[in-house]
Amino acid sequence: MSLSWLLVNGLSALLLLPLNLVLVAALGLGLQRRWPRLGRSLTWGALAVLLLLSTQAGARLLLAPLEGPFVNESKQSAAAANAPQAIVVLGGGRLRQAPEMGGADVPSLEALSRLRHAARLQRQTGLPLLVTGGRPDAATMSEAQIMTQVLQQDFAVPVRWLEAESNNTAENATFSAAILHPLQIKRIWLVTDAVHMRRAQQVFRHHGFEVVAAPTTFMAQGPLRVIDFVPHARELARSSYALHEWVGLVWYRLRYLRGR
Repeated sequence: MSLSWLLVNGLSALLLLPLNLVLVAALGLGLQRRWPRLGRSLTWGALAVLLLLSTQAGARLLLAPLEGPFVNESKQSAAAANAPQAIVVLGGGRLRQAPEMGGADVPSLEALSRLRHAARLQRQTGLPLLVTGGRPDAATMSEAQIMTQVLQQDFAVPVRWLEAESNNTAENATFSAAILHPLQIKRIWLVTDAVHMRRAQQVFRHHGFEVVAAPTTFMAQGPLRVIDFVPHARELARSSYALHEWVGLVWYRLRYLRGR
């Protein structure tokens, strides 16, 4: 198992929902004896933010700025793009030991949505397809291998290249470039979640690709309804995903994209 993957996930747990707000609330409780007003403010403030981000209305505060720039791009036709040469679809995790598949690992629901969109795009364009994703959790099969099986067996779509060593988005771009650049392929369709697209697009461009966004899994579309102000665990998970991307954008700017 990758040490860097463990460290990143451990740090993420501290920075992201819900643990970050739980820790702030606990800190507030600890401060109430000495600084009661500050302690109460921290505790109730953390709980209020946690409640807000557990609603669709609150989650949109984090989701909408990430998805917004790609809404129109998702509607463009394949013919309207500036002649991409290949499709690159990013791994999105796995579900381990699915009983209905005889105990084999399968793509997560997010990854499956990316594969569906990539398969549709490949049928429209006929372009060769690259899947990218390793096994940072020390699983037997890489995400890329699992994705390839699903694309070929369930969607009847061929996979030209398989990149199975990357453990994060930056490595997706690095190792994809190592495969495609020697073949003079630099203009690509990039398939990933709309929330993840901004960070993915930046790092792929950093590695010399001309990127045409092909986003999927939009989570902040349509008018708000009354039910969207009611807390739900699903919306807290979406808020956490969006916050992960905001933190990731800052980290990638400092770690990988300095000077750009």
